[in-house]
Amino acid sequence: MAMKLNELRDNPGAHLKSKRLGRGIGSGKGKTSGKGHKGQSAREGVALNGFEGGQLPIYRRLPKRGFVNPTRKEFAPINIGSIAKAVAAGKLDASQPITEAVLASAGMVRDHGVNGVRLLATGEIGIAVNVVVSGASASAVAAVVAAGGTVTTTAKPKVASEA
Repeated sequence: MAMKLNELRDNPGAHLKSKRLGRGIGSGKGKTSGKGHKGQSAREGVALNGFEGGQLPIYRRLPKRGFVNPTRKEFAPINIGSIAKAVAAGKLDASQPITEAVLASAGMVRDHGVNGVRLLATGEIGIAVNVVVSGASASAVAAVVAAGGTVTTTAKPKVASEA
């Protein structure tokens, strides 16, 4: 037997009954309805975030340092030493190009990077590998090329803005 739309009901206790304010002293929330006497917080449209009663708020007392770049790019790091270990262990195939997708499927990069993967020069590499990543440090590129491999970066190079 199919249920009908007029038979739909919420689960018991799914909706709490709202507290009725200002309905006499016997209700426990009469007269000022739990808001105390007068003042800003007794009125409607209260916005008290960060307000400290005339005292200088903490967000103005504490010093602000540095700069947060809103357009910063986050890369997942991978070291040439860990690529060499993975090839030796058989996780990666040195004859095929090592791309970001291959590194992610092998569990080499934690989260594929927000903007990709960046190759770094920690460790040593002695095998020729072809690496295709978003970015690479100059020393990492030099180490891979010295081992007989290639590094291709897919990220757009920075363009010097004209002043």
